[in-house]
Parts: sequence; structure tokens; C-alpha cells
Amino acid sequence: MKRGQGLGVRDEGLAISDAVIGLRKGESAWRRAASARRVISMPQSSVPQESQTITNPAKTGAPMQRLLSLDVLRGITIAFMIMVNNNGGSGSWHFMNHAQWNGLTPTDLVFPTFVFVVGASVVFAFHARIKRGATRAELARHTVQRAVILFFLGWVVNNFPFFHWEYMRFYGVLQRIAVCYLVVGLFYIWDQRVGTKVAGVVAALVGYWVLVRWVPVPGVGMPGHDIPFMDMKLNLVSWLDRLVMPHHLYLEYPGPDVLEPHDLRDPEGLLSDLPAIGTALLGVLAGLWLRGQRALKNTALGLAGGAITCLALGYLWSLEFPLNKNMWTSSFVLVAAGYSLTVLTLSFVMVDILGWGKGQSKGLVYPWLVLGSNAITAYMFSELVPGLLDRIHFTSNGKQTNPMSWLADHVFIHMPTPGWAAFAFSFFTLAYCFVPVWILYRKKIFVKV
Repeated sequence: MKRGQGLGVRDEGLAISDAVIGLRKGESAWRRAASARRVISMPQSSVPQESQTITNPAKTGAPMQRLLSLDVLRGITIAFMIMVNNNGGSGSWHFMNHAQWNGLTPTDLVFPTFVFVVGASVVFAFHARIKRGATRAELARHTVQRAVILFFLGWVVNNFPFFHWEYMRFYGVLQRIAVCYLVVGLFYIWDQRVGTKVAGVVAALVGYWVLVRWVPVPGVGMPGHDIPFMDMKLNLVSWLDRLVMPHHLYLEYPGPDVLEPHDLRDPEGLLSDLPAIGTALLGVLAGLWLRGQRALKNTALGLAGGAITCLALGYLWSLEFPLNKNMWTSSFVLVAAGYSLTVLTLSFVMVDILGWGKGQSKGLVYPWLVLGSNAITAYMFSELVPGLLDRIHFTSNGKQTNPMSWLADHVFIHMPTPGWAAFAFSFFTLAYCFVPVWILYRKKIFVKV
């Protein structure tokens, strides 16, 4: 892919692009390094060139080929993800933290929005590659390859820098994205009809509800009868994770009967991948709607209608199946998708209809395009750098410390409240993660799987 090409919604990289340097087939590493343009497996990404405007379906009747609003949503999502993952600790504001169990905070919406964007990007990416002559077999092979690489990167993020086998965590954020991308990508290659995707969403969400609600947890009994329904410790999801990955989970039980370390539950566990796939499929449906041949106004109205429908169904279902990000409940899937569609609708109206991001308003979307163009790179940087900084020890005023602790004690402590101090720390983390992707963006380098 040459430097001047672009579809706005990343082609080969999708929402999970930007992970590792991809060398094109038949092109050596030496030739890549010697290239005057220094393009690293250039995805059809958010390159803000004035000549690359969206194709207006209202005028041409053709499917939309460039969608800056999806790039902006990706950038906003990864920015918020970096901030809440580095929220400054116990003094941080409530909305910068996950709900402890049942319930919902804005932080709980970040991850499902990213998965939603992955699904939407699949539609644009795969159609672009098919248009350039890619076969189904090639698409399937590349989909598997990217999923494997992304899973490996997630494993590195989880266990860096020590990689202790005894309690090594294999589940994780990037791993879940890899699973969702793999399943949804292969599903879309096999069948691109709307009806099959709707059926897939229904099967995933209803099937998961049946499993969690009506299947007895081995050794303890039926949820809602023998044990509390949606119990933090005793549920089918956690039971399966303890069976498959004993001592390799994210959390341990905070009670007097403490289980073995890392042997309670994992918020990105195996069974809860099923409803997460439903999240990605809802993104695919949004992508199909966005590519439809209709007026921009009607596209926006359809997105808004989808948001209202998902929110209504999700909150109604939550009366029986509570909102829970840890278990990724079916009601949570619908509510999170509703909010994702809400933000996407606003972004679509402001960017793709009203033209924000062009001319004097370019600065309004520029930061999000920078972050969205190398989203996984920014995420990897935000996860690995703190681990490195924690390993740097020095003495200050007779106290052993590290760079981030020193900043907290000498800079952020002067903020007026603990909430603002935590927010300043969080924003600082985002700022230093922005620098490398900004440099890549300026050089038009987009790192991907």
C-alpha cells in the first residue's frame, strides 16, 4: 500500500492494527528500511489529507469509502482506555474506576467500545481488500495470523517484565480482542449477510444468558436456588476459568476463605468471550449500515435508532440479567453497544456530515486521529512503560522511590484534591503515550499486525 492511499477506516490493520511491524510479502526488511517514505505496512488509515474525503452516498449512490468518524471514535476510546488503566489509584473519581461487580460506570464502557469498533472496521477493511483482489483464503489466513500475533502481544503485556510461569496470566484485553476479531472476521468472510449477523448476536447473548442462569455450577448447584444468581465467586464463568486456568487468573477472592493466588476469576475469561463476540457482531452490523447506499442524514438516523434500541433492550434485560462488565453479561453488551452507537452517531454527524476536522476545525479531531491511527501501539506503550519505570530505583530525600512515585510525591500532590491529583497523573500518562504515536503519525508510519 502506497503512502497516498487511504480509506479512513483502517484496512488491513482494522481496529487491531498497529500491533507489530508487518512486512509485505516479497519485500525484504532491508528494502523497507531503505525506503525514503518509511511506511511500515501502511494500513488504509486515518491520514488526514484534504483530497481524501468521504464518498457522499446522497450524491453518488455508492457505498461509503472513508469514515473519519470511526477513526475519531477509535482514538477517543484508546485515550480513555489509557487514562482509566492508569487512573491514579484510590483517590481517583468514581467514573474513572470500574464497577466492583454489578452496575456500570463510564470506565466499564471503554473496552466494549473498542471491541465494537473492531467489528465495524472488519466491514470496511475486508471490502477494501476484496476490491483489490484478495481471495477468501487469503483473508482467512491473514485473519488467523493477526489474531495469533495480537494474542501473543497480550500475553507479553500481562506478564512483562518478569514472566513468572507459576502465576502467568494468559487471558487479557488484547487476547479478547484477538478472539473476537478471529471469530467475527472468519464469520464475515464466510457470510456477509445482515441476517446471519443478527442471528449470531441473538445466539451469543441468549445462549450466554441460558448458560449463566440455568446451568448448575458443578459442585455447588443451581444459580438462584442453591447459590445466589450472579455471585462473585460461585458462577459458571469463574468455575470454568478455574478449571481451565487454575492459578493463572487475574483476581483472587478477597475474603477469609482466600483461594490460591490468582484463582478466583478473570474479567476476560473463556466463557465470557461468547457475549464479547456479540459485541463485535453489533459492530459489524453498524459497519454494514454505514456502508449502505443511503443519504448521510438517514445513516445518522439509523445509528441513533440503533442506539436507542440497544439501550432500551439492555436496560430492560438488566432487570433479570444485571449489568456486569466482569462477566460481560448480555444486558451489558446491549447497553454498552447503545452508548457506543450514541458516540458514533455524534461523531458521524459532527465529522462526516458537518465537516469538523477540516480547515480551522482540524484541531478538534487531530488528537483522536493521531491516537486512532496507531491505537494498539499507544496501548502497548501505556502498558509496558510503567513496568519499566517501576524498575528504576533511586533515592530522594532519604526515601527509595521510582520516577512515577517521585512525580506523585513532588508534583501531583500539589493538586487541590485527591481526585484532581489522580486525574493529573492519568492525563500525564496519556500525554507521554501520545508523543510516540504523534511522531509516527507525523512521519506517516502506521505500525500494524
